[in-house]
This record gives sequence, structure tokens and C-alpha cells, in this order.
Amino acid sequence: MSTGDGLQLTPISIDDAGEVLTIQRAAFVSEALIYGSVDMPPLTQTLEALQAELRDAYGWVARLDGRLVGAIRGRMDGDLLLIGRIAIAPDVQGEGVGSALLEAAEAHSGAREAELFTGSLSEANIRLYERNGYVETQRVDQGGGIEEVYLRKRLAP
Repeated sequence: MSTGDGLQLTPISIDDAGEVLTIQRAAFVSEALIYGSVDMPPLTQTLEALQAELRDAYGWVARLDGRLVGAIRGRMDGDLLLIGRIAIAPDVQGEGVGSALLEAAEAHSGAREAELFTGSLSEANIRLYERNGYVETQRVDQGGGIEEVYLRKRLAP
């Protein structure tokens, strides 16, 4: 699947694991700075764990001129698409890659709804999700003034 700006979107595969891990780590450094900790799964996940996850994961990758610049992963729970991780290369954040990945994951999932979550201090993430039609449904206190913010979107049948 190709977008008008040269972005190529393809289903994620285990062969993408190394590039996805690199993008994931680069993307989540800014989250670590926001939360004051590098002890978060996107930064501590091993290549072997990611490869195992990709065997059963649903997702997409985005490439620009052959370079992997973004990835989205999730899983289906009945009619619900649970989006687990979105990672965009820092140098292309804000250029529509995240929106394109969300759109591809939603459109090809067959789900009636999609759900994702982020931390309450991740304001840019929340803005991205709201721009893409997600609505906050719940906040779960994580302590220390941080909450997990859950958002949902109804998808076309």
C-alpha cells in the first residue's frame, strides 16, 4: 500500500524485527525523558522477545525510500483491535507517518472498534490519537501523578 507522499505501508513480519527494534528504541527515548525513566518495555525489549511477539502480532511498517520509519503492532480481541505499540523515527515524527499507520491497521483489521493507551504525560501522543478520531474512555492511576489514558475509536463495519 502506497501513500501519495512516497510512504510504503506493508504488513509487519518477523524479518522486520531488527529495524522495528531500532526505531522503537529511538522513538521511545523521548518518552523516557518525559517520564524520567528508561525502565519501560519499548526500551528494554530484546530482539528475541520482539521476534517472538511478531510471530503472532498484527501490524504494519512504514518505509520511506526503503528506510523503515515507523511501525504499529496490535492484536485482535474479538471485534476489538488492541493497538499495543506505535513507534515513529524521531526525524519524521509529525509528518503523518503515525496517522498513516493507524489508518492502515484500522482499515485492514476487520475490527468494529480500536483501542490504545498512552501515558498522561505523553501529550503529543494524545493529540495524535484524538486527531485520528480516538476518544478518551478511561484513566488509570499509575502513581506519582501519572495515569494510563485509554482511547477508543469506532471503525466502519
